[in-house]
Amino acid sequence: MPSNVIVGLQWGDEGKGKITDLLSKNSDYVIRYQGGNNSGHSIHINNRYFILHLIPSGVVNPAIKCIIGPGMVIDPKSLIQEFKKIESIGINTSRVFLAKRAHLTMPYHRLLDEYKEEALGSRSIGTTHRGIGPTYEDKIARIGIRLLDFLNFKVFHKKLKDNVDYKNKIITKVYKKNPIYFKSIYEEYIEYAKILSPRIIDSVHEIHYAFHKKKKILFEGAQAMLLDINYGTYPYVTPSSTSTGGVCTGTGIPPNFLKNFIGIAKAYCTRVGYGPFPTEIRNKMSDIIRKKGNEYGSTTKRSRRCGWLDLLSLKYSCMINGINYLIITKLDVLSELELIKVCVKYQIHGKNIQYFPSNIELEEKEIEAIYIDFPGWKKDISHIHEYEDLPKNCKKYVNFIESYLNLDIVLISVGSERSQNIIKNKSSFLKIFS
Repeated sequence: MPSNVIVGLQWGDEGKGKITDLLSKNSDYVIRYQGGNNSGHSIHINNRYFILHLIPSGVVNPAIKCIIGPGMVIDPKSLIQEFKKIESIGINTSRVFLAKRAHLTMPYHRLLDEYKEEALGSRSIGTTHRGIGPTYEDKIARIGIRLLDFLNFKVFHKKLKDNVDYKNKIITKVYKKNPIYFKSIYEEYIEYAKILSPRIIDSVHEIHYAFHKKKKILFEGAQAMLLDINYGTYPYVTPSSTSTGGVCTGTGIPPNFLKNFIGIAKAYCTRVGYGPFPTEIRNKMSDIIRKKGNEYGSTTKRSRRCGWLDLLSLKYSCMINGINYLIITKLDVLSELELIKVCVKYQIHGKNIQYFPSNIELEEKEIEAIYIDFPGWKKDISHIHEYEDLPKNCKKYVNFIESYLNLDIVLISVGSERSQNIIKNKSSFLKIFS
């Protein structure tokens, strides 16, 4: 069966949780392939609202098997708290499993994340202080601790002791902070190991077996394309591969397992933390969009920077990810505006360019976004379910996006509820479910 991949195309917070929940209804598996608890996927169903950080968004459907994949980094304390929280509202988590090869985020990772940001001062990246970067650093340095080490206390003891001894040299000598203590960490995390061990599986075998049994698999990404470690706005990125290419390295599947590449973008842009943002709005209009769109970080609660839709970056993201199905979210947020702007090119040093530059962080102060203006529609669209019923100016806006990207929009989200959607291209939507 063709497998579906969901990926964010901007700087995150595009509504991947809602769309994953929607599309998972026709899936047998939902699998997260990268990231950690530095991301948050919000789901709103029948007045129930909750945020998932590590658990795949398909967990709402009790028939689906969810896997936290090998490419993820897992904070066991945070994960157990997440299990308890969603179980308390009646959601069954018995079909959520963890990949043996996924790496563990430990207390020293969180501390090192915080200390490094503090030391960098004005040059800091603006991380969530959840220890994600340091965990991936240990993975690449080949000194990380994996979930499979939880299954052998003797091995876990040795690896943790080695790491604590090594990290204490950095903590005390580089950052001049108090050391951490092996015994207390070991005793705490052994208890987490006992709780999580029944969920730890060989996910590579499981996924390949499922594929050959013609199961329907949905791969879910976190963060988004412009935060990708290789192709995002480096260095203001996340330390994992957020693109569709990350599915293969993050789950252990070959590219020919994948067929439908579903990209999600807001009808405008937002960004949390530092980094280049060519279309950022720097007046009261930003506050209007932020309030209407509830643009505050799911994980950090930080205010999101708001800006106009950037079609250069969006086209770049679609190209890198091979997107063949596009979903636009939060179109309803723009309903109150008299005028809506869309960036169609940049001007750098007096020269017009129509591509997303690789050195954008160096050129940020020199970039001027060039816009096309669209009249607003000044009408609530959150109750609309048919594309034909949208206001004329709204359809002009959507059609222009499709024309610029040369890509059909299959679905439009007009509210946070699971049911607040417009299927624009019904034949394409059915192909995703076929």
